[in-house]
Amino acid sequence: MPAVPTPVQIAAAREALVASDPALARAHAGTPVFEWRVRTGGYEGLLHMIVDQQVSVAAAAAIWKRVVDGLGGEITPQAVLARDPAELRTFGLSGQKARYAHEIARAHVEGRINFGHLERFSDEEAIARLVAINGVGQWTAETFLMFCEGRQDVFPAGDIALQEAMRWADGATLRPTAKQASARAEIWRPHRSVAAHLLWGWYGAVKRGEVALEDRPA
Repeated sequence: MPAVPTPVQIAAAREALVASDPALARAHAGTPVFEWRVRTGGYEGLLHMIVDQQVSVAAAAAIWKRVVDGLGGEITPQAVLARDPAELRTFGLSGQKARYAHEIARAHVEGRINFGHLERFSDEEAIARLVAINGVGQWTAETFLMFCEGRQDVFPAGDIALQEAMRWADGATLRPTAKQASARAEIWRPHRSVAAHLLWGWYGAVKRGEVALEDRPA
């Protein structure tokens, strides 16, 4: 289990974020106390994130259960490489995701990445090693480091929900691009992951109708 910030540390980071950037005050006020989002790490965690992408929550859960059952509960590079992609597809994976499962497994077995030693690298180095694997994009690498390793200063600027929440916070007409969002988030160092959690929480609350945003730009 990754070492994640405690509730006290998250609260302190939120206060520091608002102090350094008052534009986050509405998000802070509209988002209750939250815990760090934690997921299983290692090869299993990265594969799970790949499986979850581009499908509904319910469909992702059903497919992942089939993958776990199909592999006999052993979600390791060796177990995946023991099945060819065609067999992995019988578990509900698309052809592309079955290939990615193999690509990531081979990267680990061949020593191009070691999930047990990833914490030795800086955020930038870890992201570079992850995105060098076919099938692992920037967003996946960044969210993996946040949720599966508990890293506290990573910001997935390509995330549409984060970009939209940033637009609301700044009262902007246009949603920032990934490059613009990344630059905008620099002021939030060294708490960018907490800022992301805060903005996601705010975005979800607004979308669920729990928080009114009357002055939200159209």
